[in-house]
Amino acid sequence: MLFFIGLFFLSTYNVFSRTIEYVPNLDIDIDSYTSNYELTNTQFPDNFNWGDIDGMNYLTKNVNQHIPSYCGSCWAQGSISALADRIKIKRNGKFPDIALSVQFVLNCQLGGSCMGGDHLSAYKSIKEFGQIPLEDCMSYQACSIDSNEKACENKKDFTCDPINICRTCDTFSDNGGSCVPIHFYPNATIKSFGAVNGVDNMKMEIMDNGPIACGINALKIEDYHGGILDVPNSLKIIDHIVSIVGWGYDEEIKKQYWIIRNSWGSYWGEMGFVRLVLGENQLGIERSCAWATPGSWTETNVACDENGKNC
Repeated sequence: MLFFIGLFFLSTYNVFSRTIEYVPNLDIDIDSYTSNYELTNTQFPDNFNWGDIDGMNYLTKNVNQHIPSYCGSCWAQGSISALADRIKIKRNGKFPDIALSVQFVLNCQLGGSCMGGDHLSAYKSIKEFGQIPLEDCMSYQACSIDSNEKACENKKDFTCDPINICRTCDTFSDNGGSCVPIHFYPNATIKSFGAVNGVDNMKMEIMDNGPIACGINALKIEDYHGGILDVPNSLKIIDHIVSIVGWGYDEEIKKQYWIIRNSWGSYWGEMGFVRLVLGENQLGIERSCAWATPGSWTETNVACDENGKNC
């Protein structure tokens, strides 16, 4: 009876509030990937933000997962943004930023699709695939092979074929142009990945290595317009993935808060960010997080011709 009540609750929550975009991979033993840190006498600063380390911003660009059409790719956006941030950190903020292809992750279904997915699975799948191309190999189209949006009708463009991993086109089709796959493309790799939860463990991972991807219940942040969100009695069912880039302390309310980057564009929230009280697992934010350590990334490319046919 409890099982059917639970199913009814989840279906009601889904239909009458928002689409659930987080779909956990039940084949992964999360405990085997969970990091436990030596935290004896560990002192954390009241404020730490990878967006402002002595005036330096180590975060990569904001994204909007829902353009040019609706796509439940938060799990990919949150995890890939955090990975790109960590590459920027390891490069000491060197210009230009290395942006990674979320569309490749969708095309190859490395952890999910526009119908939802899992942040830890994304890291695991990319590591097993071997690499992830840079964004200019395959720009974001907000589509996957199972999408029903009109913009996604051409299903052959959203498979894991080589031409949908990295491609270029030589001229207009009316002039006899064609598109070809690029086989030798700039990319990045994942050295290791894992899961983390709990305030101190999360702070340690963020401070030592960079942003992390975390699950959250998004119902209370849909209409967030700024300030520190404090919703202690809200739902904790995870339906969305974001990245946590740091934390801060507010003197007025005498509480710490997470600094969270979303994937709904800079028009939402505080220029794409939300601040949420930490230490109380509000919205389930401290329950399911994932991290990945970059392995390598391309600094010097294989020089291809404009039409790409020599690569």
